[in-house]
Amino acid sequence: MTSACRPYYNYKTGVQSPVAEEKFRKVWSTHVPVGEDQVQHMELVQDLAQSFNKKYGEFFPVPKAILTSMKKVKFLHDPSAKISKSDPDKLATVRITDSPEEIVQKFCKALTDFTSEVTYEPASRGGVSNLVAIHAAVAGLPVEEVVRRSAGMDTARYKLVMAEAVIEKFAPIKREIEKLKMNKDHLEKVLQIGSAKAKELAYPVCQEAKKLVGFL
Repeated sequence: MTSACRPYYNYKTGVQSPVAEEKFRKVWSTHVPVGEDQVQHMELVQDLAQSFNKKYGEFFPVPKAILTSMKKVKFLHDPSAKISKSDPDKLATVRITDSPEEIVQKFCKALTDFTSEVTYEPASRGGVSNLVAIHAAVAGLPVEEVVRRSAGMDTARYKLVMAEAVIEKFAPIKREIEKLKMNKDHLEKVLQIGSAKAKELAYPVCQEAKKLVGFL
């Protein structure tokens, strides 16, 4: 087995195809950060790796899903549903490329309830709890600390505070996006280098797998 086939490597790839992405996850990663809705995909990959290993010998690593405390981001206008980039309602989703004014507007219009206190109670107060969870994620704080720091605020004031936290988190990323968009030649070069590297890493693994199965 080549060194590329060992199960303790974790390479970053730029593969976008869902099928190819699952193959790369299976080949290269032992731990994969995913959202809660991707756990079933990871379970499928685990089953495939285990089935192959059982039939042809230990070869593919069995990856494990890594979930953060923010497992799922909910809609701003409907905290019972997972946020979606394709939602036609522009106020439902906050994008990294949104202007500060747009971000403030979206959070100010986010659904909460008639209780003005800021608390984290997902089962009974989904709207404000979703905002607290987003705030905690961008600030790198536990939800309990966000709630503690928000003591005495009403939800209207809190929405402005957490919007500022999101704006601050997004700002350097947004600047880098704008910078890269101005240099398309650089982006093309990065894609080409990434594609070549992915092929270089994948080829010996594919060849080894074909040998085990009997295709070579």
